[in-house]
Order: sequence, then structure tokens, then C-alpha cells
Amino acid sequence: MESWSEGTRGLVVLPDGRRLRGRGLRHGWPDGSERPQLGVYLTAKPHREDGWESIWVRWPDFRLPHSRSEAVRVLRRVHDQTATRRVELACGGGIGRTGTAVAILARLSGVPAAEAVAWTRRHYHPRAVETPWQRRFVARVDLDVS
Repeated sequence: MESWSEGTRGLVVLPDGRRLRGRGLRHGWPDGSERPQLGVYLTAKPHREDGWESIWVRWPDFRLPHSRSEAVRVLRRVHDQTATRRVELACGGGIGRTGTAVAILARLSGVPAAEAVAWTRRHYHPRAVETPWQRRFVARVDLDVS
């Protein structure tokens, strides 16, 4: 299993022990950082990185994903992949969309829906999940999408 090192900037350790990295694309590449094996990019326009597998989820800033069911499918895959690979989630600033995705992964890891935003703010970023509709999305989205 290849996982993120303990000192990785943006490291999130989910309640089930899986690790991922969250980051903001505007902040550039973290110095001395390990490379992901899978990157999931939550942006309005297509984004990909060279050197590793990339998945783009159409997700405008301060909004919800264009296709909520597709976003959940991708995040379920991310949850599975974090068991054996270095996975990063990223959006422009690394707070709203990335935080929303981290909160959904927290739910997939066993955090109750009503506590997922607070858990994410404690373990990832204090301002994560920026908008009321992002908070509602985390609390109400059906995670059983296949």
C-alpha cells in the first residue's frame, strides 16, 4: 500500500484510517511533496495533471457539482482507492469544493451526515464546506448511487 507521509501538507486521515490530500490549485505545487497516483479535480473547466491518473468533476466555484450522482460515484471510487493509493482532491482554493468532497468521504468512512461538516472543519480546514447549499449537499446527498 502506498499512502501519504505523515507530514504531507493537506493530509486528511479519515475515521477508517484511509488517507488523502486536499489542496488548492491556485497555491501551486507543495514543495518537496510526494506525487499523487490519482488526482480528482473539482473545477468548472476541465483540469488534468501530467504524471498521474486524473479525473475531472465539473463543479463550479461556490456551487454544487454539475451531476451530483456522478460526483458521488467518483467520490466512492476515491474512497476505495485511498486504501491502496495516494489520492488528492483539489479545487481552486482547496476549501469549498474540496472540503465538501472531504465531508462526503468522511460520511463514507462512518461519520454521521449531521456531523460531517464539523468533522471536516476539525480535521481538514476550519472554513471547509463554504456555502449553505454545500452544507445541505453533504447532509442530504444519497451515497448509495450506483
